[in-house]
Amino acid sequence: MKLNIALLAGDGIGPEVIDQAVKVSDAIAKKFNHEITWRPALTGAAAIDAVGEPYPDSTHEICASSDAVLFGAIGHPRFDNDPSAKVRPEQGLLKMRKKLGLFANVRPTFTFPSLLDKSPLKRERIEGTDLVFLRELTGGIYFGEKGRRDDGETAFDNCVYTRAEVIRLAKKGFELAMTRSKKLCCVDKANVLETSRLWRETVQAMEKDYPEVEVSYEFVDAVAMRLVQWPNSYDVLITENLFGDILTDEASVISGSMGLMPSASLGADIGLFEPIHGSYPQATGLNIANPMATVLSAAMMFENFGLQAEGTAIRDAVNSALEKGMVTEDLADGAKSYGTKEVGDWLAANI
Repeated sequence: MKLNIALLAGDGIGPEVIDQAVKVSDAIAKKFNHEITWRPALTGAAAIDAVGEPYPDSTHEICASSDAVLFGAIGHPRFDNDPSAKVRPEQGLLKMRKKLGLFANVRPTFTFPSLLDKSPLKRERIEGTDLVFLRELTGGIYFGEKGRRDDGETAFDNCVYTRAEVIRLAKKGFELAMTRSKKLCCVDKANVLETSRLWRETVQAMEKDYPEVEVSYEFVDAVAMRLVQWPNSYDVLITENLFGDILTDEASVISGSMGLMPSASLGADIGLFEPIHGSYPQATGLNIANPMATVLSAAMMFENFGLQAEGTAIRDAVNSALEKGMVTEDLADGAKSYGTKEVGDWLAANI
């Protein structure tokens, strides 16, 4: 297969972890006889520094004309520490999601047998956890009208959803549930929020189209609690933008490190694949960042193309590295650790 992949390294540790995902992907291409053309482009703080905006038109043209996007991370402390900044790296990510139509964020959370005791939760609570969040990405409070009034003393952020936005996200959730254990949980706050009541009634109306799927409805605060108590009781969960942003970060630490969890953002035509961690600016250039989440995001990318064996080969290499202690310092627990580049080299060679 010939693949054109947009490569958005971004900021902080983004370029370092992306380099390792490229190494691994190139090893997969060689092993399975594929041809990958990488198409680098600027985004985030790097793009602001170069052209004054975080997601320039030239980057969008590259992304829109590619088969997929492999993305690192964005963010820089000089913007985080300046509340008055008019242009921010994160605006580029929101703009990219909107312009590419990436409305469904797919965030798996699973455990690794060799790392069960590194989780902040007890082994018996997390063993067997294998859940997937589908978070709506292009609507809700992040994209609603926002502003100040009363001479800046009052601020507002409007949360707005249309039924069509809920249907297209829920449809992906039902379809994913059909390929797994046929359990779907709709996460909302329907006892308080009108948008949540729209979500709940819309999903309830769709149940008849998927009679094999067992659907539950839970308030977001209850899910936040149960993710800590019994995460292995969930399978596929669907939710709106803000709730999903918070809950997926909570779920991500179950595995023992945010540096392990991949994600995908999907739309009608193109997918974007990225690690869930941030740009970790303190580690930039130190060769200590964990590249495995980015590498596993590349596995999701191959699987999205229908290349299951390729994805499995990457996952097997990662599991082997974890079992053998070929890990960066965040997972070493006082034992010998290896650099970002060394881990990437090992994974590629193992493949």
